[in-house]
Amino acid sequence: MATKILIIRFSSIGDIVLTTPVIRCLKTQIKDSEIHYLTKTVFSALLTSNPYVEKVYTIKNDIHENISELKNENYDLVIDLHNNIRSALVKRKLGVKSSSVNKLNIAKWIMVNFKINQLPDVHIVDRYLETTEQLGIKNDFMGLDYFMPENDHVDLATLPSSHQNAYIGFVVGAKYNTKKLPLEKVISIIRKLKTPVVLLGGEEDVELAEKIKITLGDMVYNACGKYNINQSASLVKQAAKIITHDTGLMHIAAAFKKEIYSIWGNTIPKFGMYPYLTGFGEKGEGKILEVYNLSCRPCTKIGFKKCPKGHFKCMNEINEDELVNAINLKH
Repeated sequence: MATKILIIRFSSIGDIVLTTPVIRCLKTQIKDSEIHYLTKTVFSALLTSNPYVEKVYTIKNDIHENISELKNENYDLVIDLHNNIRSALVKRKLGVKSSSVNKLNIAKWIMVNFKINQLPDVHIVDRYLETTEQLGIKNDFMGLDYFMPENDHVDLATLPSSHQNAYIGFVVGAKYNTKKLPLEKVISIIRKLKTPVVLLGGEEDVELAEKIKITLGDMVYNACGKYNINQSASLVKQAAKIITHDTGLMHIAAAFKKEIYSIWGNTIPKFGMYPYLTGFGEKGEGKILEVYNLSCRPCTKIGFKKCPKGHFKCMNEINEDELVNAINLKH
């Protein structure tokens, strides 16, 4: 009889992509296992093409939307990779053995408020995998997964001719403003690049991207808001290199083993959410850019609408020439 396991992670795009090694390792290392996944409806497209997942359950607003169906599955184990009140309610309702991720909230709080680093040097992926240790699961070091439906593949022939041979993908958005470069700095960076740029992001990034496009003209193609998440992932996959803030598309780029230049503002890679790439940075395949020795950084573990101090040094002082030179060096 199959070992039936439910994985819980409600959001976000990046976090769900970061759980894919857990899915794969469970499926490939437990004989006759059946992996189900519970997430929010809006994120189901990230999982429906994953060959290691048998069923995807979704909720729009409330766990009671499908709790009866989940109970009828008679799970052997719940792997809680969200570890919040909502996932706790699911576990209580199901009443089966469970294992939950350690979110390190106390260590993060100490880092934000006192700038004392008690964080382990462990990526979030490896902390996710710790929830499976009781089953004897080991990291297979194959990295992140991202599976796209074939009909979401973007034919580069549909892009402007200037972008069909090679382009740099620039993920211009982020959930919080303090995780994004100022508009003027983005424009300055792109202006110095030797390769055409495709701007990547959602509908919420269209206005910002249009300002960049108007300023820089044909060097830039604005893809923000024109594609669904899988199609945006297709553009990430086909890019020569990716410049990105701390976003979901950064983790999708890591799944495709892209050359990533990730830019960090008010949050820090030490929280364990940097690009999960085997050997990242050792062979020049990417770079993490951040401003060190700022007494106010990190000011939050998530983000703000605007800099609490007003100076926004964590982004304004990013060394754009270091970024541009690293990219153009391998042009």
